[in-house]
Amino acid sequence: MSAATDTEAAKAMASSGQLATFRLDGDLYGVEVEHVQEVLRSQGLTRVPLAPTAVAGLINLRGQVVTAIELRERLGRPPRPEGTDAVVIVVRLHGEAVSLLVDSIADVVDVDAADFEAPPDTLEGQARELIRGAYKLDGKLLLALDVHKAVSA
Repeated sequence: MSAATDTEAAKAMASSGQLATFRLDGDLYGVEVEHVQEVLRSQGLTRVPLAPTAVAGLINLRGQVVTAIELRERLGRPPRPEGTDAVVIVVRLHGEAVSLLVDSIADVVDVDAADFEAPPDTLEGQARELIRGAYKLDGKLLLALDVHKAVSA
């Protein structure tokens, strides 16, 4: 695909609205606010034998068992430093709750489709597949996570 076609495809996927933002390995990411159910401090995880490496385990969320996805693993980032707790973002997709483990939560930001661009060329591999595109915001880049792809193993 050419750069022009990439940009046109990215613009087609762009929308104005609000993104709940979070940090992961020093970068800023965002997911659509309408998918976010809640944000929690670190939760106890129950490991799942033979699960894919991106499945960190299961969380008991007020009696509901929720799968926890380690976004560092999904995005090909190094493991979280020892002794650092993850923040849990619970998202709801198609009526099902799934939790995303991130480094820290940031703000809810308003985004404009006019500021949306194709994923940066520096993204490679699985990270490129999970990022819908990027928004340029006041000197920083906000990577828009495709939450549906991020939670599918």
